[in-house]
Amino acid sequence: MKNKKLMLILKRIVIVAIAIYVLYTFFAQQQTLNAYKADEERYQEQIAAEEERNEELNQTKSNINSKEYIEEIARDKLDMYLPNEKVYIDISK
Repeated sequence: MKNKKLMLILKRIVIVAIAIYVLYTFFAQQQTLNAYKADEERYQEQIAAEEERNEELNQTKSNINSKEYIEEIARDKLDMYLPNEKVYIDISK
């Protein structure tokens, strides 16, 4: 009789221990999955930003030999202007 009660108690303890282990494993895996999902979203945003930058660079590459682009760079970066071109300087900046 005592032996059966002891076996019953041991079985219940084992079942409870297994249930606790399964729950712990489930929640730990859920946290890991959530972290992976957050990483995935961050990487997707980085990919989108780099694709946009790549598109801008390709656009610049296709326009780099055009006269308008060369004039724009000469004005903006090198402060060069066409002869007889009026240049207005904003002194408030």
